[in-house]
Amino acid sequence: MSIVLILWAQAITAQTLTVNTVTRPPFSMVENGEDTGFSIELVDALAERLGWTYQINRTNTFGEMLEGVRSGEADMAAANISITASRETEMDFSQPVFESGLQIMVHAEDVRPPSLLRAMLSWDLAAAVGLAFLVLFGGGMLMWVFERRAQPYFDRPLNEAWFPSFWWALNLVVNGGFEERVPRTPIGRMFGVLLVISSLFVVSVFVAKITTAMTVEAITGKVNSVNDLYGQRVGTITGSTAAGFLQRRDIDYYDFTGLSELIEAFEVRDIDAVVFDAPVLNYYVNHQGEAHGRTIGASFLRENYGLLFPQGSPHTEEVNRVLLALQEDGTYDQIYKRWFGNTK
Repeated sequence: MSIVLILWAQAITAQTLTVNTVTRPPFSMVENGEDTGFSIELVDALAERLGWTYQINRTNTFGEMLEGVRSGEADMAAANISITASRETEMDFSQPVFESGLQIMVHAEDVRPPSLLRAMLSWDLAAAVGLAFLVLFGGGMLMWVFERRAQPYFDRPLNEAWFPSFWWALNLVVNGGFEERVPRTPIGRMFGVLLVISSLFVVSVFVAKITTAMTVEAITGKVNSVNDLYGQRVGTITGSTAAGFLQRRDIDYYDFTGLSELIEAFEVRDIDAVVFDAPVLNYYVNHQGEAHGRTIGASFLRENYGLLFPQGSPHTEEVNRVLLALQEDGTYDQIYKRWFGNTK
């Protein structure tokens, strides 16, 4: 009996495993005729530790990749495969190998970088500045009326008093005033206190207007968040977690069978925005599509990727053990850093 078990184990080890995948840069792709990517390198490291030989079966669609594993035609699948409850009921996942999420990509020309100059020239900010000058000028001139006979600083004719009075009010607000130019009359002192208190309100309004102007300036596109997707031409891939998210939010979308079709539709502006896996969209923007697209906002709907096996596969447990070893000895971090530039 023991001999049979040994021979069975050797047969499993010696067989060539079929690994389904689909083109999803940077997780799986073909460069210079060779299969490469984060997920492919991870499978290669697993195969080296486990003594596997394997062949890559690059499918045309994500659904075709999953179906091959579900039916048992493939021994495993590796790409950006989100671990979901519905898939887990039909197949087995490894432990998580990558933490991801969804993100929105819009056309590059629809995103304008914030400009301090444009913000400073906004009408709201101009109104706030005008109000501040009006309060300071009016307050300074009223102080001249109250103090011109008691405080030598204000003892000057009207045609010469407007700027010194404004300057006094400005210094009162900014620096607390001049010690030697303190109001001397009771009404002047009361008005000075009132001017300081009112200036706090003016300064608050001024700061709020600057903040608002810069925020509005930074948000210039027609799509800036998930809530802006309603009524837009949104695209994603059929059967993806992004498609499920859009359905749950009742957001209409165009579905595409593959990433290349989705990107092509985006580049020719058949769609306004793409909702898909954040690392895939960011890789496209950074390596191919900088002239076409920009990702906006932080990723949302956090999810984990895993390697996928047929239900009851004898390889799942041994892969999980080796994945832990790759993480402990730093091999996983080296692969991660090669593709994403920094460790987790």
